[in-house]
This record gives sequence, C-alpha cells and structure tokens, in this order.
Amino acid sequence: MEKSFHRFSELFSQLGLPTDATGIWEFLKAHSPLADDVLLADAPFWTPAQASLLREELLEDADWAEVVDQLNIALRATSGGRGVNQTQ
Repeated sequence: MEKSFHRFSELFSQLGLPTDATGIWEFLKAHSPLADDVLLADAPFWTPAQASLLREELLEDADWAEVVDQLNIALRATSGGRGVNQTQ
C-alpha cells in the first residue's frame, strides 16, 4: 500500500489550528523553541486530543509521521520554524 504525503498545513488542520501561512508562523513563533528534553506530544500547549493524535501518528509510523517530525523540528528551532516551508 502506498503512503500518502501530507502538507504541513494539513497537519495543522488535523490539530484544529490555523492553516494559513501567517497562522502557522505565529503558532511556531509562540511555542519555539521547545526544550530538547520535552517530547513533542508532551509539550504543555497541546490539548489532550492534540497530544494523543501526535503520539498515535508517530507510534504507528502513520502517513502523518513525516510531517509530525517536521513540526517537531520546527518547534525546536530558535527562529520559530523559520527554515520550514509551512505550506509544504
């Protein structure tokens, strides 16, 4: 079975967050940098449902895992995800 590839904005939609470039940028800016010792899904700004979605997608290595990894990297950047193409 072929894996689907999802855009960064689609993950934000799944998380119930703004999906436009400005909204994504503002979210990354507000929550970066995420400390190295905090797992992405354990970050204090997620709702329980959002944290659960992130955990499940990574544990199952689901179609969303790649873009969840991109979010993880973006949130750990000191520039608020500046090097990430948010609409990717």
